[in-house]
Amino acid sequence: MASVLSPYLNFDGNALEAMEFYRDALGGDLEINTYGEMGETGPLKDKIMHSRLQTGAGFTIMASDLPPGMEHDPGQNVTLSITGQAADAEEIRGYWRRLSESGTVTMPLEKQVWGDEFGSCIDRFGIPWMVDFGTEEPQ
Repeated sequence: MASVLSPYLNFDGNALEAMEFYRDALGGDLEINTYGEMGETGPLKDKIMHSRLQTGAGFTIMASDLPPGMEHDPGQNVTLSITGQAADAEEIRGYWRRLSESGTVTMPLEKQVWGDEFGSCIDRFGIPWMVDFGTEEPQ
C-alpha cells in the first residue's frame, strides 16, 4: 500500500458527534480511539484521541478532540496527515525530514504507545502536519 494524504480535523470536545455525522452522511466504517484507551485518566479520558472514517468511495477523514490549551478555530483547525505501512517507512521519514526542516517540530517522530511511529510539525509556511506509519507489516 502506498502512503496517503488525508485531512485531519480537530474539534473542541465533539469529535465523536462530528465523525458519526460524517459516517451517516458519507457511509463507511468509523474507527474510534479515546484518550482513556491510551492511558489518560483525567477529563480527556472519554474524548477522542484519534478517529478514522474510511468510506467505500475511498474517502478518508480523520479527527480528534483538541487537548486543553489548544485553540479551537472551526474551519482553521485542519492538519494534513500522511500515513502508511512499515514498508513505507523510509519514504515517510523523508517526507518528515523535508516538511519539518525550517519548521517547528511539535512532537518528534518516534515510536508511540499504539505501536506506530508518529510525529507532528508545523512547516515553514505555518501548515500543521502529522506523519504516522506502522512499524510492523500487517499479517
